[in-house]
Amino acid sequence: MKTKTIKKDKVNIITLGCSKNMVDSEVLSGQLIANDIDTIHENEKRDHNIVIINTCGFIEKAKEESINTILENVALKKSGKLDKVFVTGCLSERYKSNLEKEIPEVDAYFGTMELPMILKRFEADYKGELIGERLLSTPQHYAYMKISEGCNRTCSFCAIPLMRGQHVSRSIESIVNEAKTLVQRGVKEVMLIAQELTYYGLDIYKKRELPKLMHALADVEGLEWIRLHYAYPSKFPLEIIDAMKERSNICNYLDMPLQHASNNMLKQMKRQITREEMEDLIAEIRNRIPDICLRTTLIAGFPGETREDVEELKTFLKKMRFDRVGTFTYSHEEQTSAHDLVDNISEEEKEERAQEIMDVQQDISLEKNSEKIGKVFKVMVDKKESGRYLGRTEFDSVEVDNEVIINSSKKLVIGDFVNVKITNAFDYDLEGEVVN
Repeated sequence: MKTKTIKKDKVNIITLGCSKNMVDSEVLSGQLIANDIDTIHENEKRDHNIVIINTCGFIEKAKEESINTILENVALKKSGKLDKVFVTGCLSERYKSNLEKEIPEVDAYFGTMELPMILKRFEADYKGELIGERLLSTPQHYAYMKISEGCNRTCSFCAIPLMRGQHVSRSIESIVNEAKTLVQRGVKEVMLIAQELTYYGLDIYKKRELPKLMHALADVEGLEWIRLHYAYPSKFPLEIIDAMKERSNICNYLDMPLQHASNNMLKQMKRQITREEMEDLIAEIRNRIPDICLRTTLIAGFPGETREDVEELKTFLKKMRFDRVGTFTYSHEEQTSAHDLVDNISEEEKEERAQEIMDVQQDISLEKNSEKIGKVFKVMVDKKESGRYLGRTEFDSVEVDNEVIINSSKKLVIGDFVNVKITNAFDYDLEGEVVN
């Protein structure tokens, strides 16, 4: 494409938001590179002349970050440090017409499903044969793998269906082929992501086929860890847990966002499940795999949430004793059904409630970590920082969960597995020594 510079174009892709956005950016990178366009993620050298910003539009804070990033790059363009600025992703999908009016200096805005349109601006062709051929923005030993797009759920707080559309599953064959390609490139762990994992297959196979997909992936030689993210609790297919139990390379780990535990809030959130049903489900999951790691996320400050609701949630946490918990403050989103409710809790109060919840979890996390002292775990070596190796057990996902500080007298190889005896426990991390 023609720009003001005589140098060859170099594209920098900036990714904001979730791991699903990251995969989209990686796929875009792979397509650009396949079309002989120099492309990089989060370029610190700043020797690029074109920027593509993959935005997030999920909650207010994410939208603010996306807009600020757009404005920063538009300013660079105005000062002559960039030739082109393109914007894609969820914010652009949801607010395209508003953004075009408010920030017209952007060269073009694209929605979440308009990859071919972006490529067209670079006089590039979409290459359908490039399954798995993406420029990984993660270290080469692990990767996220998106198994479906969109969501058919109608949670009252969530704008994802507005930005990502209805649920569309990929075929088992295409996912397995991608996994094989990733393994050939050195990937040992894949994290399965979607807006809603448990819905997988209903659209193309007319039944929930996540367990079948799990078995197919577990057969991929060289794939040592398979991890599940974002499973919906309502109508949860317990065959998922059976598959996890049967296959040694499927991590005993499940990320299941529950959002709340008060029946009043669950009803208002349109979660299609009660606290009692969630407790029964968790009990059955733990009955089938006693040492499974359960992660959940919760929302604080939903419209109408009372002190009684907060206390009920805290009581639920103490009873369920999740291994990992993340908390969000409620964001009042246009075009969601919750937007019709009065957002009657101040941001300060939302933050205080979120902190209360995390204070409860902090104690639980320390207790659970302390129980690991003296035990030996298989640990993936992720990185080396400040002279220390850091890794994860099968019970920890990247960035959101515990890390293991690995003490070793010998040099370790990033991406390798080592056996580590835990010697110390902290609120959210572990420390241990490498053992033979």
